Amino acid sequence: MQFCNTKIDGVVIIDPEFSEDERGFFARTWCGQEFREHGLNPKLSQCSISFNRRAGTLRGMHFQKSPYEEDKLVRCTNGAIYDVALDLRESSATYKEWVAVELSAENRRMLYLPTGIAHGFQTLFDNSEVFYQISQPYVPGSASGVRWDDKAFAIDWPMVAEKIMSDRDRSYPDYDS
Repeated sequence: MQFCNTKIDGVVIIDPEFSEDERGFFARTWCGQEFREHGLNPKLSQCSISFNRRAGTLRGMHFQKSPYEEDKLVRCTNGAIYDVALDLRESSATYKEWVAVELSAENRRMLYLPTGIAHGFQTLFDNSEVFYQISQPYVPGSASGVRWDDKAFAIDWPMVAEKIMSDRDRSYPDYDS
């Protein structure tokens, strides 16, 4: 695997390395030892999928509050998404900054998000599916988020037409920190 750091400390783009022959290819998408060697949390507690019927669907910006913060590894297994990582760590040099990367079934790219990072995405194609590997079990009472269009972050989303999203994601209050 190839690990590429982003401008946000701990947010890493990971590209599989393919071993190809006439049958197709083989590639690792996770290795605890390699994650540890790159300073990433190798602990996995659960895996989840998100299926999204329509292009333009927006999910986020989500995170788990203490003491249930999560590290995540995100991969798009069908279609494509515009994946966003938002730094909410007040002590970070990139506090309130965000990075985005296109994850798709075609490019097989992954994004690693450490604790303190809010996560969200917008689907670029109908029937997009996202696969998550997560370090902590989901705790509904700890689920939180910030609004996708909060001026404090000015995230530049690719699709400006009406976004398909949950009432919860639309109703997060302004960020006040």
